[in-house]
Amino acid sequence: MAAPNPRDTTAAKTPDVPPGPTVPPGPATPPALAAVPGGEGGEGVLSGPYRALSIGIVSVVLLIAFEATAVGTAMPVAARDLDGVSLYAFAFSAYFTTSLFAMVLAGQWSDRSGPLAPLTTGIAAFAAGLLLGGTAGAMWPFVLGRAVQGLGGGMVIVALYVVVSRAYPQRLRPAIMAAFAASWVVPSIVGPLASGAVTEHLGWRWVFLGIPVLVVLPLALALPQIRRLASGPTGDGTDAPASSGGRRIRLALAISFGAGLLQYAAQDLRWLSLLPGAAGVALLVPAVLGLLPRGTYRAARGLPSVVLLRGVAAGSFIAAESFVPLMLVTQRGLSPTLAGFSLAAGGVTWALGSWLQSRPRLQPHRERLTTLGMALVAGAIAAAPSVLIEAVPAWALAVAWAFGCLGMGLVISSTSVLLLQLSAPEEAGTNSAALQMSDGLSSVLLLAVGGAAFAALGGGTVTHGAARASGSHPAAFAAVFLPMAAVALAGVWVTTRLREREP
Repeated sequence: MAAPNPRDTTAAKTPDVPPGPTVPPGPATPPALAAVPGGEGGEGVLSGPYRALSIGIVSVVLLIAFEATAVGTAMPVAARDLDGVSLYAFAFSAYFTTSLFAMVLAGQWSDRSGPLAPLTTGIAAFAAGLLLGGTAGAMWPFVLGRAVQGLGGGMVIVALYVVVSRAYPQRLRPAIMAAFAASWVVPSIVGPLASGAVTEHLGWRWVFLGIPVLVVLPLALALPQIRRLASGPTGDGTDAPASSGGRRIRLALAISFGAGLLQYAAQDLRWLSLLPGAAGVALLVPAVLGLLPRGTYRAARGLPSVVLLRGVAAGSFIAAESFVPLMLVTQRGLSPTLAGFSLAAGGVTWALGSWLQSRPRLQPHRERLTTLGMALVAGAIAAAPSVLIEAVPAWALAVAWAFGCLGMGLVISSTSVLLLQLSAPEEAGTNSAALQMSDGLSSVLLLAVGGAAFAALGGGTVTHGAARASGSHPAAFAAVFLPMAAVALAGVWVTTRLREREP
């Protein structure tokens, strides 16, 4: 394996978890773990002390992945059924807007009392949001359901990062991160097909209503192990004072409200909307500067650039991918099933990229892997609007997107590993929240930009029949993808800033 980094505080402060009593065999091993060795020459993520925990938390990610791929497939039909195509981007960004607050809350909560409570609260909120969305009678209640989902999703992802930081030694973290990514393989293949079939034969509502009960079993398996291996405060006397935590919560609220106002202004497209837009900026800028590591937006070397890269990668990719099914349905006449299934190969290549970054021989070259990854992401996004040309087969987008997902697998897992390497145990929650907040905030802002361009060029009036009859609005989609490709290309430069200067 790679030689330890002398500046890696986690290596110095987080000892390996000693072997505990053998955990009885649990349910069948998820496919995500079957191919992850978990570390050569020692205990792996499926060895006795970690087996039940690994199966439980990876199964939670597996089911959340099913939800994400299923909802992405059903969303174009839901938006048309609720007469809300003009709010299509808002239905995605509402999730990220509320998750920004939840991430900071979960980070503070986890650092003070452990990840168990925020994880269970997040799962409950996530399920409640699915129920709200599945029963919505109009687009705004549907958006509200997505917002509640975001509260839950933000808590869950940060809590899981803290679990990884506390429960797994450093040498096993790349493997469990690879397992998280591999959890998306089966959902990416089966999810769109199942969601499309349910949407076409039973209705899109059942895509939302059928998932919440499935998460109960893996959660029940994971919670006792989280309580045993990762619960409680760090207990080292370095916790931040309560006033600092309260300040971060207030800043997180400001970010969520500011991002929401910006998104509303971008969707409204009237001169009067400049007022909420300006208010959003006034709330957002100081709050972001107070919550992200100092130097993030000038790509300072080390942790700030890791956090920035995560936002650049996730924001550009998610903003682009959100419009892929809609483009294929409205511009190329694909069914919701085929539109979603066109992205299925991306789940496999994303997992492949994450697996590659976990290989011991490649870990010394992590920065170069992220450079390659961002180049692949930029190329895939730039190639996506080529399917607006009738002569280009629709499957060409699936091929391009598979390469983009390979790049995302390299980048996302690498930034997660780098963040934990650069974080002391008592900072794992706060820094994980910063990483996820960069991810979510960038997604909100770039979705707002893309949604505004889409609506300004008439994208909000797209319907399946009209689009196929007149060939209208291709520019609305190009105006989303090409700027996102430029953002991803800027991320290539950010990857050169991940390594701190040698003393």
